[in-house]
Amino acid sequence: MSSSSISSSSVQRENLTYEDFGVAVRELAQTIADDGYEPDIVLSIARGGVFVAGGLAYALDCKNIHLVNIEFYTGVGTTLEMPVMLAPVPNAIDFTDKKVLIADDVADTGKTLKLVHDFCLDTVAEVRSAVIYEKSQSLVKCEYVWKRTDDWINFPWSVLPPVRKSGERITPSKEAL
Repeated sequence: MSSSSISSSSVQRENLTYEDFGVAVRELAQTIADDGYEPDIVLSIARGGVFVAGGLAYALDCKNIHLVNIEFYTGVGTTLEMPVMLAPVPNAIDFTDKKVLIADDVADTGKTLKLVHDFCLDTVAEVRSAVIYEKSQSLVKCEYVWKRTDDWINFPWSVLPPVRKSGERITPSKEAL
C-alpha cells in the first residue's frame, strides 16, 4: 500500500507552532498581495491546507473558498502510490474563468498539488499555489512559499493524537514527538 517510507529516528524536524503558523500565513498573504495576485477562489487541499486556506482567504479578503479532499499520506512518511481525489469532488465548472489560489500546508512530493493543479488547469483563467513549506524534491514549484526545508515538519494540528472520549487515554506515537 505504501510506496515510500522514512525512518523517523533519523529525520530532522521542523516544529511549527500555532504562533509561527499565524506569522507564516500573514507573511505568505503579504507576498501574494505584493505580487498583485487577487484570487477569486482559494482552493484548499484538505486536511492541512484547510488552515492555510482560511488564513489566506481572510488576509486576502477572498470570500470564495472551496475544498478538495485528497488521500495520499497514510502515516508518518508513508504514502499511497499516487494521490486520490475523494468525493465530493468540486465541480470544475464553478472555477470557469476564475483566478484560483491552491492552498496547502506543504509541497512535499508535489504529487497532491500537481493533481489539484491539473484538475483546475483547463477550466480556470489562472492557477497559482501557496504553501507554508516547500521541499526541494517537490514536483510542483509553488509561486508562493513561506519557507523551504527538507526536514520533516511537525504541524501543530497533527502532532497530537486524535481526541477521544474523556477517560480514554492515547499516547502519542514516537513519530509525533
